Amino acid sequence: MKTSWRTASLVASAAAVLALTTACGQDTPAQPGSQNVGATAGAGDYAGIDAGAQKEEAGGAQASTGPSDAAGKLAVSTNAELGEVVTDGLGLTLYRFDQDAAEPPKSNCDGDCAKTWPPVPADDAEAGKGIDASLLGEVTRADGTKQLTIGGWPAYRYVKDVNAGDVKGQGVGGKWYALNPEGKKAQAADQPGLSTRQDPELGEIVVDKNGMTVYRFMKDEAWPKPVSACTGACLEKWPVVSPVDFADTEGIQKKGYMTFTRPDGAAQQTINCWPIYTFAGDKAAGDTNGQGVGGTWFAVRPDGKPVGAPEK
Repeated sequence: MKTSWRTASLVASAAAVLALTTACGQDTPAQPGSQNVGATAGAGDYAGIDAGAQKEEAGGAQASTGPSDAAGKLAVSTNAELGEVVTDGLGLTLYRFDQDAAEPPKSNCDGDCAKTWPPVPADDAEAGKGIDASLLGEVTRADGTKQLTIGGWPAYRYVKDVNAGDVKGQGVGGKWYALNPEGKKAQAADQPGLSTRQDPELGEIVVDKNGMTVYRFMKDEAWPKPVSACTGACLEKWPVVSPVDFADTEGIQKKGYMTFTRPDGAAQQTINCWPIYTFAGDKAAGDTNGQGVGGTWFAVRPDGKPVGAPEK
């Protein structure tokens, strides 16, 4: 029988109350009950990212409008990470936008936004297997055209999805998500606070509970105690990973797994005593846009070592 890491987390959390986080190198788990607030903070605000990236990911890319075909016969596709997602007649993933409304339906994606996220026409949309026809509807856009809605939410395609089954729009800007058959957000199944994934280029790297890549800053220090050199405006681009109980991890080295208090009073997680961060420029799970930035930021291995960092 597969052991639940959730159950293990409860047991370990009680034991961790007696642990101290005073010196690096001790097998000291993070403080229990901490919230991983900083892990994704700022990731959807484009803070500190270059203007070109802001324009593209915010919906202003000067790209083609994508498929112009009507929705066709909708279907349900199973994605390994997201579960069931709705696809159009061409097998392309359909998305919803957090800034839209469902009751009553309203689209707030116009102009350049609609070039990156082409609205799905409602004209000939048909409910295929796994789709409840009663959940399909339409909304009149500002230009007078009719857009398909699912569960009340206006549906879009994403111009960077070029092959059937692509889900490159998932999580973009923290506001765009694939649609599941009920019109809700398709999201990754609940996973540990920190775990690992096999990246095709970087190998095994650490990710947070949202699947976002975790990084190290080469100007930080780990010995004799953790010290973060990323402060002020740096934190807009590189949000800290807040404490994660060790029992809420999978595949992470226990030695040196501890937290420390930053100069601003916030607690930050470490792996092998090295402070860890996410990157505001990573817009979706699996992105590694922070790799090698400035020659000082690198993805983290399960033992805390930086991937591809130059030898000192």
